[in-house]
Amino acid sequence: MNRLDRHAHPAEEAELEFLDGEFRVRKAGAYVRCAVTGQSILLEDLHYWNVDLQEAYSSPEAKLRRLGVKNVV
Repeated sequence: MNRLDRHAHPAEEAELEFLDGEFRVRKAGAYVRCAVTGQSILLEDLHYWNVDLQEAYSSPEAKLRRLGVKNVV
């Protein structure tokens, strides 16, 4: 992600390709949605995703819930 790309389309949802340790912007935007909670995640705050499922997560707990781990707070 390029520093200038962050503000290219501030009100739009981005489309990303999730890779190991990084992501590629396919459609510029300011945020993506958590696959579990539906919460908006600013690209600069995006830290959790699943490469195989191509999904973003708002928190480690959301990722664990998606993967079916029990007793997540």
